[in-house]
Amino acid sequence: MKRILFTAIAITLFFNNTFGQQNWTKKATKSVFTLKTFASDGTMLGSVNGFFIGSNGEAVSCYSPFVGAVKAVVIDSQGKEMNVESILGANETYDVIKFRVEGKRTAALPIAEEAVAEGSDVWMLPYCSNPKTSMAFKGNISKTEIFQKKYTYYTININLPKDGNSISSPVLNDKGEVVGIIQQSSKANESIYYAVSAEFAKGLKTTGLSINETALKRIDIKKELPDELEQAILTMYVAGSTLDSAKYVDLINDFIVKFPNAADGYIYRAQMNANANKFSDAERDMEQALKVSDKKDDVHYNYANLIYSKELYKKDIPYENWNLDKAVTETDAAFAINPIPVYRQLKAEIRFTQKHYDEAYGIYENLINSGTKTAEIYFAAARCKEMLNDTTTMIALLDSAVNTFSKPYLKNAAPYLLARAQALTQSGKFRAAISDYNDYEQLMGNQLNANFYYIRSLIEIDGNIYQLALNDINKAIEKDPQNVLYYTTKASIEINVGLFDDAIKTAGQCIELDDKNNEGYLFLGLAQCLSGNRTEGIKNLRKAKELGDEQAQEFIEKYK
Repeated sequence: MKRILFTAIAITLFFNNTFGQQNWTKKATKSVFTLKTFASDGTMLGSVNGFFIGSNGEAVSCYSPFVGAVKAVVIDSQGKEMNVESILGANETYDVIKFRVEGKRTAALPIAEEAVAEGSDVWMLPYCSNPKTSMAFKGNISKTEIFQKKYTYYTININLPKDGNSISSPVLNDKGEVVGIIQQSSKANESIYYAVSAEFAKGLKTTGLSINETALKRIDIKKELPDELEQAILTMYVAGSTLDSAKYVDLINDFIVKFPNAADGYIYRAQMNANANKFSDAERDMEQALKVSDKKDDVHYNYANLIYSKELYKKDIPYENWNLDKAVTETDAAFAINPIPVYRQLKAEIRFTQKHYDEAYGIYENLINSGTKTAEIYFAAARCKEMLNDTTTMIALLDSAVNTFSKPYLKNAAPYLLARAQALTQSGKFRAAISDYNDYEQLMGNQLNANFYYIRSLIEIDGNIYQLALNDINKAIEKDPQNVLYYTTKASIEINVGLFDDAIKTAGQCIELDDKNNEGYLFLGLAQCLSGNRTEGIKNLRKAKELGDEQAQEFIEKYK
C-alpha cells in the first residue's frame, strides 16, 4: 500500500510540473545546450546550460564559469560540440554572459519583448540530449523587480530536478518566447528560483572601453569588437597600450575582417608592420587604406607620418620606396584635398629634419600669419631661426610663444619658459633668464632635480647674484649630497664673496667625498691663502697641481 501511495505522489508531482507541455517544446529544445569551460591546464571550471538567441552562433549563459577560462565549448541537443569563438558582452553583477560559437548556423529562441507579470505561468526548458524526450517544467512568477529602469528580475516558484541540470536554462512564456535565464535557487526554499531578464542578456555588448572592464579581463577568450565603427576604433586605440603585441595584431586583423571598408584597420596594421620592419607590407596596407577611405586626406597625412617616423628612427634600415621627400609628397596630397594647418605643420617638421631651415621657417611664418598662433608653432619657428643663427628673431618668437599664455601660468607653459630661459642665457641676458627659471620652478615644484638648481646657480653667478647662487647650490647639494661638482661650485662662490672659512669647510667636504679631486685641493688651498694661512694653502695648491690642476701653479707663484 505504501509503495502504491509513493508512486501515486511521484506521478502527481511529475504531472503537475509537466502538465500541458507546450507545442513549442520539442522545437525549442534544439536551441538549448550544455556549456563547459576550461582553464589553461585543461581543468574544467564549470558546466552549465545555455541557449542560442541568434542564427549566427549568438548565445547566452551565466558568467561565473567563464572566470579564468581560456576555452569554452557548447554541446547541442544533437551532441555536436562547438567552440566558443568570442565574447560579445558580460555582466558580473547579474551573472550573465553573451558569446558566439564558431562556424555554425544556429536555431535561435525568440526573446519576448514584454516581461511577464506576477502570477503568470512560465516554463523552464533544460538541456536534453534527445529532443524527442524533452520536457518543460512549469512554474509561476511569484515576484518581479525592475532593474536598470526597464529590465525585470524574476522570482519563480517551480520544482526542478536536483541534479543541477537547470542553471542558465531559458524561462519561457506560453508563446515559447524567452523571458528569463534561470539562476540559483533560494537557500531557504529549494522550490524558489531566480531569473534575470533575457532581454537584458540579449542587449549585452562590447564598447570601445570594454577591453578595460574587469568582468571581461577575467576571461582569456577573445572579445568581439563592437558593432559600431567608432566604438571599434576606440577599442583599437585603447588596446594599443593594454594588449601584448600578438593579441593586438589579432585584434587589428579582426577589425579589418569586420570593417573591410574602413581605413583605420589598414593604418593600424601598417604601423604594426612598420614597427616590425615589414615596410613593403606597411606600404601595401596604406595603399589599401587610400582605396577604401572616404577621407583620403587623413590617410595621406597618416602615411606621411609613418614614413617620417621610419626615416627618423630607422634610417639605418633602407627601404627604397620611402624617404623624406615621399613623406612631403604625402603631406602635399593631404593639403590639396583639405587645406588644414596640421598638414602644413607636418611638412615643416619634415623640412626641418632635412635641414631646409629657410623653407621650414617660411611654412611656420605662413601658419602664423594665417591665424595659427600657438605656442607650438612659435617655438618651432624659433628653432628654425636658431639653426640660421638669427638669435634676435629666435628670442622674439620665444617671447610670442610664452605670450600665448597669461599669468599665473599653467603647467603647459613650462617648456616654453625653459626654452626662452636657455636662449636668454646664451645671449648673455642672465637676469631675464633667471626670471624665466623662477617661473619654471613655480610650475614644476617638486619635480625639479639637483641639476636644475646647479644650472640656475651658474646663471646667477654670471649675473653677479651671488646670494641666490649660494641658495641654489645648497638646494642642489641637498638633493644630491654625493655630487662632488656641487661642492666645488659652492666653494668657488664662497671664495668669490669672501666667505673664506665657509669655502675651507666646503672644500674639505669635497675632499672627503673624493680625495683625488684636484679642484677640492685647489679651492681649499686658495681659501687658506686668502684667509692668511699661506703655509697650508701652498701645500694644498701643490697637491692640486700633482693631481693635474693647471691653474694651481699660478696661485702658488702668487702666494708663495
